[in-house]
Amino acid sequence: MSQTEITDQVIKVIAQEIDSRNNRPAKLSIVSVDDASESPHYFEIVAFDQIDKGKNIFFAIDGSHSSQEFYNGLSIGVYAAGYIGYYGGKQLQLNPENDSISLGKSYYPKNILITNEQHAHAVYDEMLALSPVKSFMDFLGVSPDEIFSFDREIIVSSLSKLLSFCQEVLEWSLVYEIANLSIVTPGDIILRDSPLRSNNLKQTYLVKLAAFLTAKGIHLVAVTKNSPVKLELASTFKKIDNYLQDVYKHTYPFSNAEPQWQKLCCWFEIGDDILLSAYPEAKQKKAIKAGEIPTVNLTSMYARKTLTGGRGMGIFFAARLDYVEKLQNYDWVVVDLNIFDVIPEIENGKSERNIGLINKIFYELTRLTQEHYILGYPYPLVEVHSFVTIKDQFKGELMNRVKYALYHDQRMDHVDIENLFLDLNDRF
Repeated sequence: MSQTEITDQVIKVIAQEIDSRNNRPAKLSIVSVDDASESPHYFEIVAFDQIDKGKNIFFAIDGSHSSQEFYNGLSIGVYAAGYIGYYGGKQLQLNPENDSISLGKSYYPKNILITNEQHAHAVYDEMLALSPVKSFMDFLGVSPDEIFSFDREIIVSSLSKLLSFCQEVLEWSLVYEIANLSIVTPGDIILRDSPLRSNNLKQTYLVKLAAFLTAKGIHLVAVTKNSPVKLELASTFKKIDNYLQDVYKHTYPFSNAEPQWQKLCCWFEIGDDILLSAYPEAKQKKAIKAGEIPTVNLTSMYARKTLTGGRGMGIFFAARLDYVEKLQNYDWVVVDLNIFDVIPEIENGKSERNIGLINKIFYELTRLTQEHYILGYPYPLVEVHSFVTIKDQFKGELMNRVKYALYHDQRMDHVDIENLFLDLNDRF
């Protein structure tokens, strides 16, 4: 189908669906109930002149992968993951090589050339041998085949699947590595920009990691700006924003006397009804389309608030961690908190939320969300993304280096070397 063949009616249906979701009645009251985590909780942002005076370290983890496949069966595939840390507003030296330019720590594979199945298995094996992954596997105490949700043969069956898998396993391993650093103390926060859930690692082992972090007093926090939950809550966000700016801000007893720094923040746990709409159970979605059932009444495993029968170790929250006039929805993020930080006694069948700790975590996050270029979002996640992202020029540099080595050492014909890296898509 060409661009001109997409009819106006198709575009209209899409616009109507977005509009209906964006303007549906708000599902949440603006009234705050102290001991109810699903009601909005309001608090004053950390004063701007105090944001660098916190007592804890903020770490941030991210990963990336990229690949290029050529017409002759040759592929180059790279994945990476790394982390950075900030204390007192300054980036910490975590690189053991004392690189004054790159202060963070990152891991890259050496096996990047894939021409057959054996090469794909070599990439998989090398990932397991990386020091943080090996340490994490040792901590979990069972065979990797037991930890992962899919068999090796399925994982290596496609290059994109293999690289994304290796990246994710490495990222989870870096959480464990950070938790064991000598500089880490209780109260430190580790940030991820992916939810505390996985389709690649079984929930049992993520829960074991969550319990380990809780025992050490370390808080693992996932923050994302993109989530189906945000569309479900769009009208709720507007309702709360209007209340805070038009009503509550004028009566709130701010500790900061400067009007330009008087900002109110908010958090609330996302209720099961919202999760049901955003993450419906897959089989029930199909049954509705087939007309077999009228409505969905089961949440996807991905979003369940349990230690078993789910996909992760987190509880979803929505949060406004700064405010920009006329850019209201821009400020709201979806946050995944460690389930043991939220429900300390969940293993004993209790469901009481630790409101005090939840308040503290969100308050501390506002030390990171007041940078002018990314208001409302923790800046360490922006910085670590830039640190580890594999950009197109990096991929091009790898290919050029391989070409140079072939020209220099392998004595191949010029035409044969260029044909190895011929991308037919670039010719059309």
